[in-house]
Amino acid sequence: MSKPGAAGRHRIAWGAVAAAMVLVSTISVSVPRAFAQPALRDDQETRRYLQILNDAFRIVLQSYVDKPEPKKLYEGAMKGLFDSLGDPYSVFLDEAMMSDMNDFATGEFGGVGLVISKQLRDPKKAEDQPLYVEVVSPIENTPGWARGIQPGDLIIKIDGESTAPMLIDEAQKRIRGPVGSSVVLTFRRGQGQVFDAPFVRARVELPVVKKALIPTAKGNVGYLRIIEFTKLTAPKVEEALAEFGKAGYRALVLDVRNNPGGLLDSAIQVADAFLDSGLIVSTKSRLPYENSVSKAKPGQSLPPELPIILLMNKGSASASEILAGALKDNRRAYLVGENSYGKGSVQQPFPVDETGFKLTIARYYTPSDENIDKTGIPPDLESKEPELGEAEIAELGKLLDSGRIESFATANPGASVAQRNAFAALLAKDFKLSERVLRRMVHNELARKTVAPAYDLEFDAALNAALALFDKPDFASLLQGTKTVKELVEAKRAAGAAQAAAGAPGLPEPAVGSPSR
Repeated sequence: MSKPGAAGRHRIAWGAVAAAMVLVSTISVSVPRAFAQPALRDDQETRRYLQILNDAFRIVLQSYVDKPEPKKLYEGAMKGLFDSLGDPYSVFLDEAMMSDMNDFATGEFGGVGLVISKQLRDPKKAEDQPLYVEVVSPIENTPGWARGIQPGDLIIKIDGESTAPMLIDEAQKRIRGPVGSSVVLTFRRGQGQVFDAPFVRARVELPVVKKALIPTAKGNVGYLRIIEFTKLTAPKVEEALAEFGKAGYRALVLDVRNNPGGLLDSAIQVADAFLDSGLIVSTKSRLPYENSVSKAKPGQSLPPELPIILLMNKGSASASEILAGALKDNRRAYLVGENSYGKGSVQQPFPVDETGFKLTIARYYTPSDENIDKTGIPPDLESKEPELGEAEIAELGKLLDSGRIESFATANPGASVAQRNAFAALLAKDFKLSERVLRRMVHNELARKTVAPAYDLEFDAALNAALALFDKPDFASLLQGTKTVKELVEAKRAAGAAQAAAGAPGLPEPAVGSPSR
């Protein structure tokens, strides 16, 4: 992977920061499904190439000038095999990747309960300045949370060994361990406070949802952010809806922005919580036994007349799009935000020994019989944050390099909105950026040093648009008048074709590859 230039780093600073969960589980390998599938077609061509592969592997082992490792040959051959498919979702999984996938699927881990990232290099400091592991946030009700670890704390040692030379995966692996075992982390807080914190690793649940009630003039609105779809997601959604019901609420916002997906069954179960009847999703494959149709069961977890708006963006993919498509095509939710990512395929994991692979086995279709692969789902109402131009990104780089926002946040951790806005106004005199951008940058830097709230009404335009829609007296008729996913996608394609025929620039190409988690 190439290193980002200055503009790239500044785009990263403006956007979301990827982080890794410091969590753990032991992998449980089921009977390899790879060996339980129907036999390969026994034709001459298939036998020929299998024999060639076998012969090549044996010859390299026997005759290469240096003694090769069979494991490396195997992994290299497997990677090449899946690369040849030209499918970014069909991939070989080494031992670490298989373990991580199993962790994600179960949604339960053992560990200390900290979300971490690696520090980015500060251009104002020397090249040999050590870069440590930084705490993004503690996970509630975990050892890290109980110990009072704060966002922005640096983990400078793990069991006495410096984290400066460690990659994030290595640091994560060292912090992981069996439930009940111990690890000592050394933290630096602020400029000079350094302390050791011994932890006993405990079982940690992946934070798959965030929930809150938003008070409005006309009553509470439930806010439910679904972070990823694991085995724990559906129960957590049911739990949140029950809490909202007890407290009383008049509408619900489902937020799947930047949710990269997860388990197909989990998305189906979550969709079923909002539907009494109707199709949720269907899958179609060249193998008949991989075809399926999933329908909603009678009964749902909330009143059928309760208004629902689903927030999505270009980071909403796969299982998120299954949920969005099911609620949209059944006219159960109104979609606000951006066009979704466009991942309409289904992968099956196949454990093989300690490694394995993911293989695309089918494509899924929304209830209106549309496969949204590489097109995504258009929203009913578009609402997105303005993107910075190249000149603004360059100016943002100057601001970040100056360190002024970081210094302000360090000196004023409890700054009020008025103080933040006053500081942003000062910055606007020296940097050619809008005050709104500057206010958001200051807000985000301060938020890094606290546990972020579930929602943000100050800067979240899509959420504010959703709340305004709930106040419209004709929301029910607005929802019933929406187009299906198929109608919207066909209209989008027709518009693209018309633009192309007229010689105008076409619609932007969809993203290629898997969205990052």
